[in-house]
Amino acid sequence: MTETTTAATRFAVPGRIAVSGQAASVWQTATLTGIRRETPHAATFRLAVPAWPGHLPGQHLMLRLTAADGYTAQRHYSIASAPDGSGHIELTLDRVPDGEVSGWFHAVARPGDTVEVRGPLSGFFAWPGDRPALLLGAGSGVVPLMSMVRHHRARGLAVPLRMLVSARGPEELIYAAELGPETTPVFTRSAPPGVPVGRMTAAHVTPLLAEQPAGGWEAYVCGSNGFAEHASRLLVAAGQPVERIRIERFG
Repeated sequence: MTETTTAATRFAVPGRIAVSGQAASVWQTATLTGIRRETPHAATFRLAVPAWPGHLPGQHLMLRLTAADGYTAQRHYSIASAPDGSGHIELTLDRVPDGEVSGWFHAVARPGDTVEVRGPLSGFFAWPGDRPALLLGAGSGVVPLMSMVRHHRARGLAVPLRMLVSARGPEELIYAAELGPETTPVFTRSAPPGVPVGRMTAAHVTPLLAEQPAGGWEAYVCGSNGFAEHASRLLVAAGQPVERIRIERFG
């Protein structure tokens, strides 16, 4: 998920897994331990949360920043990392123009800084790894989907998993170096030589629905409102049951 933008900024911004619902309601201190650049506009922030109760791939958390004058800002962010019991989680944030929270992370935050987190939240978009998963994302909508891909790999799961991810161009493709044969990138504005440019179409979706795995796909769609509507229509037109499409949208 991404944050909504605000005009005023009160922070210094230059320029199957068991999850405890009770623990998810408690604010915890998280310490920034690492920053990894993903694209010119997106970076991954690794946080140590010693009492993190665990999460399901696809879940998100609430993050809170508190300024020196007591002003607070809260945002929902998808969790990018797979559940691994390490006491660490990762968030991948786009820098939103005039975004007070993403701006602080991108321009001010350094390892050792602390924030507060509460979660994990929402089980609707979660994928416990027990059914075939067809993932469609655009831009930073790939973040919760990547948690699913990482979980699938880390556990060596046998259930089928495929991902279609849309980006403006190769330089804007988040996690590009980590994507594998389960992923098909779609580039809307520029692409490597020989790769077509354009929106995600039926030609990308229909072949996956034509040869369904046993039990059929559970589809997960994440991205902007426009992308979510477009991708959902493609899925339904290709035969995916509406009740088996889970959507998370932003913007």
